[in-house]
Amino acid sequence: MWQYVNKNPRNKAVGDCTVRAISIATDNGWMETYLDLCLFGLLMADMPSANAVTTSYLKNKGFRRRTMPDDCPDCYTIEDFCKDHPKGTFVIGTGSHLTTIIDGTLWDSWDSSNECPVYYFERNGE
Repeated sequence: MWQYVNKNPRNKAVGDCTVRAISIATDNGWMETYLDLCLFGLLMADMPSANAVTTSYLKNKGFRRRTMPDDCPDCYTIEDFCKDHPKGTFVIGTGSHLTTIIDGTLWDSWDSSNECPVYYFERNGE
């Protein structure tokens, strides 16, 4: 279910999860995604990894934001989400991490499958 991937050109794995996750979900390069997010941040007078910036950017790329049900916020994991979503492209937010799921597979630089999702973005039309 988890596949290692790190699109960071220097193989760094801390502090850039927003760029890494979005570059995977949009199938763009890390540098292109970083520059795009910086431009969105500049135009919005906010940081590239700010929720408002990433939301605006992903909506512009054809994603729709969804909130996780509050039924059991501590027991539903990314692994559960993968099982429940075997098709589609999703960017998952945990509150402190952003990662990507494509067709039920978690793509990340570490196994974040035990983290609890708070919100997610789904690519429209999938």
